[in-house]
Amino acid sequence: MSDPPWRRPARAYTPGVPAWGATREQAAEGFASVPMDSVSPEWAWGGSDGSGVRVCVVDSGVEGGHPMVGPVDLAMTAVQDEGGEVSMVPCEPTDRAGHGTACAGVIRSVAPGVSLSSVQVLTDGKTGSGPALIAGLSWAVEQNFDVINLSLATTRPALTAQLHELADRAYFRRCALVVSAHNRPVASYPWSFSSVISVASHDEDDPMTYYYNPAPPVEFHARGVRVPVAWPGGGTIRSTGNSFAAPHISGLCALILGKHPWLTPFQLKTVLFLCAGNTTGRLGGAHDETR
Repeated sequence: MSDPPWRRPARAYTPGVPAWGATREQAAEGFASVPMDSVSPEWAWGGSDGSGVRVCVVDSGVEGGHPMVGPVDLAMTAVQDEGGEVSMVPCEPTDRAGHGTACAGVIRSVAPGVSLSSVQVLTDGKTGSGPALIAGLSWAVEQNFDVINLSLATTRPALTAQLHELADRAYFRRCALVVSAHNRPVASYPWSFSSVISVASHDEDDPMTYYYNPAPPVEFHARGVRVPVAWPGGGTIRSTGNSFAAPHISGLCALILGKHPWLTPFQLKTVLFLCAGNTTGRLGGAHDETR
């Protein structure tokens, strides 16, 4: 099979065919698909450790070398000048607050073989500027990371259009954008967009247990209550929040993409649905044995 379609140059316009259309030869091109009748957790991620998958944590930074995190392959930070323009510049793999390190440690615990990178957009783990968030997320999407973990949300309506465009851009570039829901019942973004994988917490202890939510906008529930997480300085704490549920799903996405790198976000979300704790065994096919 040739290069993945999402990393090819845009298809040239074909005279006689409307824009974005395809000739019968182009439409007949083969592509990898999900065998719906045989999907199971073993098919999805059995034997995978996430090797070969690039995961980016857009947050407060990540402490490289932390025992629960390991190496950070690439670290960038958002720097805003006096005129308000934001540049992404390389930095040391450090954490301003601990929130990003905690998320990175969860991802590493689920998918130990992934390549972890960090984009620093928060100042203290809770706040950051809108331009820094847009610049950091845009940079991560343009770098073609396989998975981006975004354990943060904004309530500022002025950022909605830009975040929506970025979420859609990630979706069509085959970048799985995994976003935590806000911890309070308020209107916030981008977790509520359909092109992302949205996650909130459940209170069970198993890091591999997750559930599909049939009543979106939150699509999945993963471990997020009293989670043991990495903390700057080499330490560990227990913390609660949707912020720590999202990286469990990011880790699972990395495991799945480690075995099935051709999956699009649409297919990846389908696999997550088929393997969730409350759907496995209810959909027939390969799941019949668990009934």
